[in-house]
Amino acid sequence: MTVTKEDVMIAVEAARDKKALDPVLLEVSEVSTYADYFFICSGRSVIQVKALVSAIEQALKERGILPLHVEGLSEGRWVLLDYDELIIHIFLEETRTFYNLERLWNDVPHTSFADDSAPAEASVLSHGD
Repeated sequence: MTVTKEDVMIAVEAARDKKALDPVLLEVSEVSTYADYFFICSGRSVIQVKALVSAIEQALKERGILPLHVEGLSEGRWVLLDYDELIIHIFLEETRTFYNLERLWNDVPHTSFADDSAPAEASVLSHGD
């Protein structure tokens, strides 16, 4: 299975449509042997986290893409969707703050997206220069 940049953006938009908090795309291909992208976002409640998971899975399924593995769905505090080249982390707000994955991947290019449902305005941020 190959996940394209277009597929990645479909996942991002599915999350944004469900009002994901602080969505960020990390391009990890230069530093990771197992993925090209990490997509990280949050929900305000376990219900919203599960709705985000469902929306992303449905959007990618419509493109013929199924996750290789799903972890954490029953608890809904940190759900990981493994799409091989794309790893998606969906957190409950306080869980995301605690683990702070973005800090661990500080040296890779980041793309942040507006939280609202307006057209995606991405800003590419380069860290560690």
